[in-house]
Amino acid sequence: MINVVGITFRDNGKVYYFLPGKINLKKNITVIVQTDRGLQFGKVVTDIIQIDESKMSSPLKQVVRIASKNDYYNNLKNIKDAKEALNKCKGIVEKEKLPMQIIDAEFTLDRSQLVFKFISDNRIDFRLLVKQLASIYKTRIELRQVGVRDKAKEVGGIGVCGCKLCCARFLHDLESVSINMAKNQNIALNPNKINGVCGRLLCCLKYEDECYRDCRNCLPKIGDKVKTDKGMGQVISLDILEKSYKVDVENVGIIEINKEC
Repeated sequence: MINVVGITFRDNGKVYYFLPGKINLKKNITVIVQTDRGLQFGKVVTDIIQIDESKMSSPLKQVVRIASKNDYYNNLKNIKDAKEALNKCKGIVEKEKLPMQIIDAEFTLDRSQLVFKFISDNRIDFRLLVKQLASIYKTRIELRQVGVRDKAKEVGGIGVCGCKLCCARFLHDLESVSINMAKNQNIALNPNKINGVCGRLLCCLKYEDECYRDCRNCLPKIGDKVKTDKGMGQVISLDILEKSYKVDVENVGIIEINKEC
């Protein structure tokens, strides 16, 4: 077991784990960490926790130091400059008529790299774009393609429930959601009902999926033939959470059965 601490590089961003070393870290402390892209400014979002080292897919990097006041102001400047770079990049994309949508830009703390995130339905030859951006900002340019769910997380918005989007509010990792989750919960497969503002399946379909799957384990499927006290019949509907189902019994009619699982 090793001690690690969770760190994020933006509000509600993905949580990455680093080795705290001998630094005394607590939640909400800002720190400087070394990443594959260079030095980055982050915020501690977990206490020091222990994890099984054998479960780590790659070696973890260490926290370099607690952020200083100078680091804080440099980060603010980078955020401001990244917004200007975003607008500049959008202008070049529009001028060159590239079929892509730039949604975010981010400098590393040491400005050794400038990363642009974009969405596109097709493969893009953006070599000319990279060349122009590199000549302007004199640093390494990376263009990273992301999905529409990532765009929704970056941009934010209001979901069909009337609340702020989960992905923009508290979901750090965007896990996969399948149509089977909607089927398990007996939700009508209407795109207007099960798709979010991003056009993909609602993230909240995953929240109760495990509960529905557990409740379904002891229930028959609609259309199954089952034996009842009144005789053989066919299952015509399920109430999954109540663990009950209705059976159409020949010459008797519809009866409801409560299942003790």
